[in-house]
Parts: sequence; structure tokens; C-alpha cells
Amino acid sequence: MKTIDTLTNMSIQITTEKDTLHISVNGDIVNFDTQTTLKKIQKSITKQIKKIIFINNNLQKWDSSLLLLAFETICLAKDKKISYSIDSMPKNLQELITLAFAVNRKPSHKTSDQKDFLEEVGFKTLSITSKIKTVCKYIGEILSSIGRWLTANSVMRKIDFLSALDDCGPKAIGIVSLISFLVGLILAFVGAVQLQMFGAQIYVASLVTIGMCRIMGAIMVGIIIAGRTGSAYAATIGTMQVNEELDALQTMGLSRIDFLVLPRLLSLLIAMPILTILADFMGMIGGAFVGVFMMNLPYQEYWKYALDAFSLKNFLVGIFHGFCFGFIIALCGCYCGLTCGRNADSVGVATTRSVVNAIVWMIVVTGIITVICQELGI
Repeated sequence: MKTIDTLTNMSIQITTEKDTLHISVNGDIVNFDTQTTLKKIQKSITKQIKKIIFINNNLQKWDSSLLLLAFETICLAKDKKISYSIDSMPKNLQELITLAFAVNRKPSHKTSDQKDFLEEVGFKTLSITSKIKTVCKYIGEILSSIGRWLTANSVMRKIDFLSALDDCGPKAIGIVSLISFLVGLILAFVGAVQLQMFGAQIYVASLVTIGMCRIMGAIMVGIIIAGRTGSAYAATIGTMQVNEELDALQTMGLSRIDFLVLPRLLSLLIAMPILTILADFMGMIGGAFVGVFMMNLPYQEYWKYALDAFSLKNFLVGIFHGFCFGFIIALCGCYCGLTCGRNADSVGVATTRSVVNAIVWMIVVTGIITVICQELGI
């Protein structure tokens, strides 16, 4: 018999009998030196040992140190293909050991099956087709929701609409004003470099006015709102998905589109054209700052050329861009939130996707509108 460790009120002993290693525990096994004991047990496992048996010799109190000792000893036995028994140990300790080995702590890496080119094309086609169907269904639900709202049959709450309008409207004025002012300033600088070569720097006013009113104001507002509000929509609805609040709405028979998407969509459709007007005005002020204070242009002359260049046609085209961008941002933000997964990482992915998709589709729609306006002579 060899005593592995003996302390006050605790003792662990091993005995070797033919091809069996007996590990006897008695007393109180609390705050035990597991690592030292494991090393000694490992040295005791020779080639002749075919079985390891844990013996409960009047075991009183025990904690995780005994559990760890048993677990690591069983791992050694499995590595050396030695049978073991813990039948005499306390039942709750046996259950913990069983649970520990039931969990795969080192999951194997999944090896993806190699597909040939045609299979890959087929899978991609099916995936894209499925996404297109999902998006079309989503847009159809939104149009139906708008129809219910127009006929006063929607479950949209007024307080939700006002809260969303406050978030994407008044609270966005500061950042929209600052960025638009700087864009107008930069646009004036870029134009002045070329126009000064011909002595026509006064036309900086016309350049800034046309550029901001027709397209730049709406694009800058769209990018700002996509990053600020569209991502917030995706994160908010995605978090509701994680917390199973969307399932609760469905269980109560409430339309998720009416309750969550519609107020956000309507608020952006109202706020975006107004913010676009603000961006146009702040961009013109930014251009005036460069023209008057840095290029020494007369204040009256600058605004005269700016007002001469201003046209209702360009202004309305910019407003229409803002209206379309508002629809796209709300569409992408809410869609990414509704299709979010059910873990924290999925919320971050949905937020990123909403911003990227909104900006990409805004650029695509801008190109389409530009071509249409060019063909119609607008």
C-alpha cells in the first residue's frame, strides 16, 4: 500500500493488486492538491495495470478538487485504454463525471464537401432565388401594410411613429448640417482650383448650388442616415429577435410589419426630404464660406450667381432622391433586423449588412434615376 497524500481529516491512498489499481478516498476531500496527486497516480500506472477502481472509504465532504482528480484520472485511463470504475463513489459525483464526458470539449472541424463547378453554380442559383423570393414577399407585406394604414386598419401605434420620427429627424439635424457644410466647402475648393485657371472663380457659386441641390445633398444625407438610423433599426429589431420578442408579437396575432417596420418607414419618408433641403442649404453656405472668405468674392455677387443657378427642377430631383433613399434605408434596416439570427454575433452582422446594403442600393438607384432624368431631359 502506498499513501498518495494524507492531511488532517483527508486521505487518498492507492494500492496495486495484480493488474488493478485501487484509489481509496476517505474523510473530507476539500481544497486538495490535485496536480501533485495526479502526477503520482500517473507514475503508478504501469504496463501491468489493466483496471482502475475508485473506492469510497467513508468519504465525508468533497468539492471540485476530487471531481477534477477523478476526471483527469479517467482521462489517463482512456488514453492508455485501461478500464475504470467509479461505482462506489457518491451518486452526484458520478453524474457530474458522466456530464463532463457527455460534452465534446474539442469539436471536430467540419470538412466541407467539395462540389464541382456545376453543383456550385446550382447551389448559388437556388440561394439567390430563395433570397429574391424572400425580399419580394417582404416588399409585398410592406405595401400591404401601407394599404392597411391608408384605410385606417393598421395596428401601428402613433407613439411609435412619433418616436421614430424624432430619432431620424430632429436628432439628426446636427450631424447632417455639419457634414453638408463640409461637403459644400470641399466642393467649392475642388471647383475653385479649376475655375481659377480661367478666371471664372465666381462660378463656384453655381457649381456648389447645382451639385448640392441636384444630388450631393441627398447622397450625403442618405449615407449619414444609413449609418446612423438604418443600423439602429437593424440592431433594435435584431435584438428583439434574439430576445424572442418578435415571436411574442406573432403569438399575440400582431403584424410585425405594421408594428415595427411601418412607423420607421413612414418617419424616414417624411424626414429624408426635409433633411435633404437642410443639406442643400448648408452646402451652399459651405461654398459661400470658401468663396467669400478665402477667394475674396463679393458676398452679393456670390449669392446672385448662386440664386441664378438654383432651379426648381434640380431642387425637386434632389428631393425625389431623398424620398427614395429614405425608403431604401428603412427597407434594408428593418429587413436585416427581421432576418437576424438568434445570438449576439448575428446582431452585429445584421447591423453591418443593413448599412452596406443601403449604401449599395442608394448608389444603384442614383444611377437609375440619373439615366432616366438624362433620357427625359430633366
